[in-house]
Amino acid sequence: MSEPESLNRPSARIDTARILEAMRRTARIEREGLAALEEAFDARAVGVVSLLATLKGRLICAGVGKSGHVARKIAATLASTGTPAQYVHPAEASHGDLGMITASDAVLALSKSGETRELGDLTTYCRRFGVPLIALTAGKDSTLAKASDHLLLVPDAPEAAGETRAPTTSTTLMMAYGDALAVALIEARGFTAADFATFHPGGTLGAAFLKAGDLMHTDMPLAEEGTLMADALIVMSSKGFGCVGITRGGKLTGIITDGDLRRHMSPDLTASAVETIMTANPKSVAPGDLAADALRLMTAGSQKILSVFVCDETGRPLGLLHIHDLLRAGLS
Repeated sequence: MSEPESLNRPSARIDTARILEAMRRTARIEREGLAALEEAFDARAVGVVSLLATLKGRLICAGVGKSGHVARKIAATLASTGTPAQYVHPAEASHGDLGMITASDAVLALSKSGETRELGDLTTYCRRFGVPLIALTAGKDSTLAKASDHLLLVPDAPEAAGETRAPTTSTTLMMAYGDALAVALIEARGFTAADFATFHPGGTLGAAFLKAGDLMHTDMPLAEEGTLMADALIVMSSKGFGCVGITRGGKLTGIITDGDLRRHMSPDLTASAVETIMTANPKSVAPGDLAADALRLMTAGSQKILSVFVCDETGRPLGLLHIHDLLRAGLS
């Protein structure tokens, strides 16, 4: 069976100028749609943000086709920024998944036209049980718009795909509207980088928000001022960090590293007091500092350091960070 003519492989000779124009036209049309969206945000959008900021349950995002993919992304973005959310497929909802939706939830239904038949059972369920229904659509007079409690309108902008009318501009605008809701909720709730890190413990994002206190070793190599180097070397060797912190009254006053030992190597080294060898006032970080900032501190300048102590506000050492710990955590 032969392929339809429209699916035949194109000629190897590509019109570069025409292809580039198509891509630039796509970006231009979608940019114009986003500019119109910027002007479309109004008091109704603020009302939805207020609803979601005080919602006791979850936001159920629903859509079919390309709108369904956008709904999944909106749910994922909201969930990662402090708003419990999940995607429910409208067809699956009609076959039992409506039971996932409670009276404490709200529903965000996406449809460019607002006439998606598969959303019918979902909208009926919302009306029956008093679940707030938020419509995200370009169809201001559509069935979905009329059934909704909260109407979020996206501009009915031309699709970048032209006469094929494949969802392009419309899905971009709905995606951007979802992002705008998420960012507005971050502002409304005072959601911080630390909160964000709680929902992103893995991967690059998780590593970016790790704190020094998350990675520090609490079994530290420490010696009091007045300790002989012979004893300090035993402590230094037993811990395996290549350094020993020097304290006075429990507060960090200096550090001795392998480099310090090389610089002060002499026959009477072991009989010297630690304070005659140490580097005074060493760099340190607080437990709440980002681990990424600790890494920058350790690698900045011409003299790189391999370990840094984590101290409280009084200068008392709480732990030790080694550069290998930071690299293993995905920081680089």
